[in-house]
Amino acid sequence: MSDDFEWSRLVEFYETDLAGIAHFSNYYRWMESAEHAFLRERGIALHEGGIGWPRVHASVDFKKPIKFGDTIRVKVKIAELRTRSVRYAFEIGIVGSEEVHGTGEMVSVCVDLSSMKAIEIPGEIRDCLE
Repeated sequence: MSDDFEWSRLVEFYETDLAGIAHFSNYYRWMESAEHAFLRERGIALHEGGIGWPRVHASVDFKKPIKFGDTIRVKVKIAELRTRSVRYAFEIGIVGSEEVHGTGEMVSVCVDLSSMKAIEIPGEIRDCLE
C-alpha cells in the first residue's frame, strides 16, 4: 500500500496477553481508530447530519506478533467505493519496519441513523472519499 493514510500509536500493556503479545481483538480497534482518523483528515464527521457507518464485515489476517511497547502503524486505503458502502483495506506493522504484521478489511455502509436503512453516500462525502 503506497500513498495511503497512515496512523500510529504505542501498544499499551493492557492490550497484551501474559506473553506480552497484542491480543487479536485490538487489531479491529486499531483499524477502526485508523479509519476514523482517515475520515477526519478528509473533513468527514462521524454521526453528523443523521448519517452513520455501521460495519457489515470485518476480517484480519495475522502474519507476525505485535508486542507491548511496539509503536504500530496502520495504513488505510479505500479498496472499493460503492453506491452505499466503502470497503477499506488495512496493513498493520511496526513503525520503522516494512514488515507486515497483519492485513485487514472492513466494509461500512452509509445509513440514515433515524431509520438505520442504507442510503446512497451523499455527494459531498463521496467527493472527500475519492
